[in-house]
Amino acid sequence: MPQHSAQRPAKRPTLADVARASGVSVALASIVLREAEGASEESRARVKQAAAELGYRPDSRARSLRSSRSRTLGLALALGEPLHAELADALYAQADSQGFEIILGATGKHRDELRVLNTLIDAGVEAVIGVFPELPASQLAQAAKQLPVISLLRQSEAVPSIITDEAAGIEQLVSHLARLGHERMLHLDGGTAVSAQQRREAFLASVERTKVSGQVLHADADEAAAFKALQHYFETTPPGERATAILAFNDRAALGARQAIDLAGIRVPEQISLTGYDDSEFSRLAHADLTSVRQDVAALAKAAMQAALNSPGESSTHAPKLVVRGSTGGHTA
Repeated sequence: MPQHSAQRPAKRPTLADVARASGVSVALASIVLREAEGASEESRARVKQAAAELGYRPDSRARSLRSSRSRTLGLALALGEPLHAELADALYAQADSQGFEIILGATGKHRDELRVLNTLIDAGVEAVIGVFPELPASQLAQAAKQLPVISLLRQSEAVPSIITDEAAGIEQLVSHLARLGHERMLHLDGGTAVSAQQRREAFLASVERTKVSGQVLHADADEAAAFKALQHYFETTPPGERATAILAFNDRAALGARQAIDLAGIRVPEQISLTGYDDSEFSRLAHADLTSVRQDVAALAKAAMQAALNSPGESSTHAPKLVVRGSTGGHTA
């Protein structure tokens, strides 16, 4: 029967609690839990057993104060965006490989970008990587005076930016559709979402170069807005004047567009072609089978991490790739 009972204390267990429960000094308990030399195998076994029974975990905040480093990064992104979730997962893997933790700050209807940015800074992170579609460059620059700030998916002159070549992605879509015989194309705009302006401008420039007709239909980056905008378009545009190919801002918008297309009794891809952007999980759904543009999530995450950890970080632009699926097909006039 052990001499000391390892009863779990009501408060968070401390190193002193572990030492007391295992019958050793605090110094010896510290040596064991730091995996340092200077403790017998018997002492190591007792200390580790007591720590496990008490639920002891090292206080990372105390370690940070001693080392003057938090070993944490802030990540700001939007709720509900599949691409952002994929980027977060890739960034967690990158951070883990560098011995860092990530504190997540989610932007949404009730948490604006500036509030999330300031919250992450106040949490003591060493750098912030963020998707900030609307935050003014002046506020990014102000935050960058305190710690490295990396703009993800949006070009900014104020801070290092890790972006996709949006023009190249849109050019691939327009060229693909033109080769299939489409001469009237419609772009469902992403509103104020990150990259929306770049994709809109790239679409207009690309259709002009390709010498096909192009129209921008204002919507937003979600299913409901795309559905409503396209439904109104079908109701107000005669069939003979409608676009034969629709380029949705992203895959979520493409799903909303598909609902409006189905409701109008139009067949995909026989009567109309539909594309998305991001090549998210939505595009790979069997009923969507969506032609989309894949962003290089792994490369974006790696570059963002390098920029955050090597101040001043470098901006970089990454090439996208067209992924053709069953939602696009040939068209004859």
